[in-house]
Amino acid sequence: MIVDLHTHTTASDGSLTPAELIQRARGRGVELLAITDHDTLAAYGELASSQTGGMQMVAGLELSCTWNGVTIHILGLGVDLDSEIINQAADSQRLARQSRAQEIGRRLEKKGLSGVYQQVADAADGRAIGRPDFAKAMVELGMVNSVADAFDRYLGNGKIGDVKAMWPTMSEVVTWIVEAGGTAVLAHPTQYKMTNAKLRRFLGEFVDAGGDGLEVCNGRPPEVEIRYLRELCREFDLAASAGSDFHQPNPWCDLGCDSSVIGQCRPVWQRWLSVGGEPSGVSAP
Repeated sequence: MIVDLHTHTTASDGSLTPAELIQRARGRGVELLAITDHDTLAAYGELASSQTGGMQMVAGLELSCTWNGVTIHILGLGVDLDSEIINQAADSQRLARQSRAQEIGRRLEKKGLSGVYQQVADAADGRAIGRPDFAKAMVELGMVNSVADAFDRYLGNGKIGDVKAMWPTMSEVVTWIVEAGGTAVLAHPTQYKMTNAKLRRFLGEFVDAGGDGLEVCNGRPPEVEIRYLRELCREFDLAASAGSDFHQPNPWCDLGCDSSVIGQCRPVWQRWLSVGGEPSGVSAP
């Protein structure tokens, strides 16, 4: 089975509309899909006009939080789209992103990089803004040669545009997801540059808070990383998830993950596929 439980659309920082993403996913043979935009469930409001065919969907989103000074991303999969808790949480997160974006814009302005925030805000048209949006705008304005160049010089960790948002704690975010009927899954566990001991300490607290999933495959990781994450799933009795973290079409990471990538771990998608009809979280259009 081909699954993808980590994708982004134009509702946050992806390049495809929800309808375009669904069409591409179907073309790639994806059988179970979650759209997990940052801090919003807005993509699901457009699904009524989309044709999913036989592809099943699970409602989701990606929320930022902090743990011991580290910014962590948690996927909320299978959440109730009408949950007041999760919708209020998403609104709060978007406000935090907006304040952060304005501060990034002010810092860049002081550095002599004028007009970047306005370019970003116009392009975003009301959606949440992230550092990749600033990088893209800086390329368009001729201030840098590439997105990578923008991060290396201005937006990466420790640079002038590295503004820490006031994110909630990990336990708060997990509670929101669980109370909204969803499953909290740690996204891209190896990208936080935590030591093995620190990651294990995090996972212990994550489980205690109600977290129940870990992303074993994010894009196309090396086999040694996949084996390590499978081991962590077994050690902490976490369900294994898989997703592309798709933002835009590119040759090195496209939609879809073979479900066999999780090996003998407990699959997070089992809880939705075991339901006789449609998966929980969203109705097929």
